[in-house]
Amino acid sequence: MPVPSRANELSSPGPVRLVCPAKARMCGAAAVLGLVMAAVPAAAQCRPPENSNEAKLLAFYSAPIAFGIDAAPMTLAPGSIRVSVEVEPMPTPNDQIEQTHVCFTSKGENTRLSPIFGRPRIMIGLPAGFIFEGSYVPPIQLYDAKPHLGSFALSRAQRVSSVGGGSLTLLLRAHGTVGQVQGPITCPRKGLQTDDPNAPCFGTNPSKDTFHPYMIGGEGTFSLTTRDRRWAFWAGGGVNWLKPRFQVGFTDGAGFTDSTRVEINLTRGVVFGGVTAHVTRVFDLSAQVYSQPADVTTVRFAAGYILR
Repeated sequence: MPVPSRANELSSPGPVRLVCPAKARMCGAAAVLGLVMAAVPAAAQCRPPENSNEAKLLAFYSAPIAFGIDAAPMTLAPGSIRVSVEVEPMPTPNDQIEQTHVCFTSKGENTRLSPIFGRPRIMIGLPAGFIFEGSYVPPIQLYDAKPHLGSFALSRAQRVSSVGGGSLTLLLRAHGTVGQVQGPITCPRKGLQTDDPNAPCFGTNPSKDTFHPYMIGGEGTFSLTTRDRRWAFWAGGGVNWLKPRFQVGFTDGAGFTDSTRVEINLTRGVVFGGVTAHVTRVFDLSAQVYSQPADVTTVRFAAGYILR
């Protein structure tokens, strides 16, 4: 994540000096345009290398938001609907990768905006055995985080064999996530200072930063259901293509606005596994471990209900 610092300030256009011809109206318009250009806040782009702390931190927080499965693979008849809720404790990165060191002056970032992440989900059975999945997280403040995320997936589950009286099912699935999470990441209230205008976070108002966790992915999952259909054990893996973006939003005590944008494109392998308990024919509970081995391992919990 970038650190607002006047040392990284880009020069804004200076005063525009005009020599006006007889057509004063055109001269006045040019003067207004010059003033608008001078008022535009400084902005910059940073594309850190994949081994940088900035890239690792963006990848770290993309993993918990990735739209993986929330229960054992299942088939749904066309028109059938399952709703569920997924919750996971937000992992905490180590102090090392929270230190920026490529794009800006080294400084620890405030990435612990919320201790949990949750989202509602819906599954809709489609013809030919396909299933559509969707999720929407509205912009409701949760601790210091304000998420606004949409996720989608298209999958198909097929029973491949019988094992010990139970069944083995294969799920193939493609998914994606778009949106943003806002919060005071670069300069939280506790990190503000008014002593040194040349040091980071000089000012009295926290930053309003934005993290965009854009991603798509593909995965495959095998599930083994017991003979009585009460339990299902599953494991799988896949690949996520990440395009996280981070936008600084900090105006310091001198009125300088840092709107630096950090961009990185990454490819990450993922593995996961879990267990689903079919409490009744229409109600299930699940727990899983989801790992992006290069960055972080998380745990997730879900409860689902088949409406029809």
